[in-house]
Amino acid sequence: SLASTAVTCFTRGLDLRKETEDVLCPANCPLWQFYVFGDGVYASLSSVCGAAIHSGVITSAGGAVRVQTLPGQENYPAVNANGIQSQVLTRWASSFSVTRTKNTALEAVGRAVSTARPSTGKRPKKPLDKKAGNKDCKADIAFLIDGSYNIGQRRFNLQKNFVGKVAVMLGIGTEGPHVGVVQASEHPKIEFYLKNFTAAKEVLFAIKELGFRGGNSNTGKALKHTAQKFFSLENGARKGIPKIIVVFLDGWPSDDIEEAGIVAREFGVNVFIVSVAKPTTEELGMVQDIGFVDKAVCRNNGFFSYQMPTWFGTTKYVKPLVQKLCSHEQMLCSKTCYNSVNIGFLIDGSSSVGDSNFRLVLEFISNVAKAFEISDIGSKIAAVQFTYDQRTEFGFTDYTTKEKVLSAIRNIRYMSGGTATGDAISFTTRNVFGPMKDGPNKNFLVVLTDGQSYDDVRGPAAAAQKAGITVFSVGVAWAPLDDLKDMASEPRESHTFFTREFTGLEQMVPDIIRGICKDFLDSRQ
Repeated sequence: SLASTAVTCFTRGLDLRKETEDVLCPANCPLWQFYVFGDGVYASLSSVCGAAIHSGVITSAGGAVRVQTLPGQENYPAVNANGIQSQVLTRWASSFSVTRTKNTALEAVGRAVSTARPSTGKRPKKPLDKKAGNKDCKADIAFLIDGSYNIGQRRFNLQKNFVGKVAVMLGIGTEGPHVGVVQASEHPKIEFYLKNFTAAKEVLFAIKELGFRGGNSNTGKALKHTAQKFFSLENGARKGIPKIIVVFLDGWPSDDIEEAGIVAREFGVNVFIVSVAKPTTEELGMVQDIGFVDKAVCRNNGFFSYQMPTWFGTTKYVKPLVQKLCSHEQMLCSKTCYNSVNIGFLIDGSSSVGDSNFRLVLEFISNVAKAFEISDIGSKIAAVQFTYDQRTEFGFTDYTTKEKVLSAIRNIRYMSGGTATGDAISFTTRNVFGPMKDGPNKNFLVVLTDGQSYDDVRGPAAAAQKAGITVFSVGVAWAPLDDLKDMASEPRESHTFFTREFTGLEQMVPDIIRGICKDFLDSRQ
């Protein structure tokens, strides 16, 4: 039949209504603008004409194509063919295939034209590692969108467009930001998790498919639910990556949001509020709590709140919001004691310790280190062994994963020799903590010794504390209590530990961890 439906360059499989449909693709569609997913069998999100060129049914000169609807499948592959790079899609609900139509008259015309003028559809160079995403933007983000009657269906769609633009500009990828969406209405609904998609295209389509729920805007309830349930490791949250909730609010919440803000901060989540259409003077009487923004955000310092006058013309607001979401050093609420400390261990390697006790010391250090989230943007560990001499076993930046740190601790070899603890403290302050002094983490030094030092410890320890290092002293066997107290930070009682036997070190592990966390929290107040 000659009855072909004329389509545009961007008509997708899912835009066609019949099981089998003959379409006529226009000429000179820009190849690089095609979204095509799969190879041979294409996800119905794909452009029909793009798929037809990709599979070689037509050229960029256009022509007639028969489109056959097929069931959905998993793992549509990415294949580069005929100037079009198709993309991976994990799964989609329906597919289609493309074949030549039997309409040879149209085909002949199409072919004649195509030999006459070669395609100019040049594809711009893509960055090589598209899948990895923007590695400089470290974030796991939940977009908490407003699905209440406050916003209504039309503005809900504008909100989806805005969130989609933000998602694309973030540079989502396996090593870049990951995002999910929660819809707040009467009851919160997690629409998709961080682990569901790692490509911007997939996220965009998932956002497009979201349906409007309606109901009261119980933002507080949704925020609390998201802080508690969304960021689990099994749902795709990554260790050491800042957790962020971006709350979109049209007007004001119907419920109390203050408690939810507190819960989010306890869970180490950074809350941003994007408020659109602030309540007017007449409406203020209906708002439960006028200061709702200040109470919910991570810190009331202006950084975490963002205002847009309306949902129209929001494009210019995309980039500044993305820049905020990507500045991980500003994510004050991510900083818990477990991911924001540098702990240096100063280990007595003198001959009185002995080989088997030295192993117990290393075990003690491993068990303390194990409790922390070690990464290039998280906590860091260093170790120095001393006798009369000092040896840096590893510095803070040598190993950035827990596995590597623990294996480095296991591989420390026992030196054996004298005991110059004061010198060792000075050496560690200068060489190990020195390079870290302007970093964001809080610095701790744990000194382990089993005996009297041959030199003065008080001066070097005071200098370390003056340099911003909190010192814990751990003494075993013959270590004199006066030395231990002279080294420890104030209040000395809670920073000084002692055990008769090396086997007693194990019981101290939780107390040391708790001490570090208490000091960390006190320093943030």
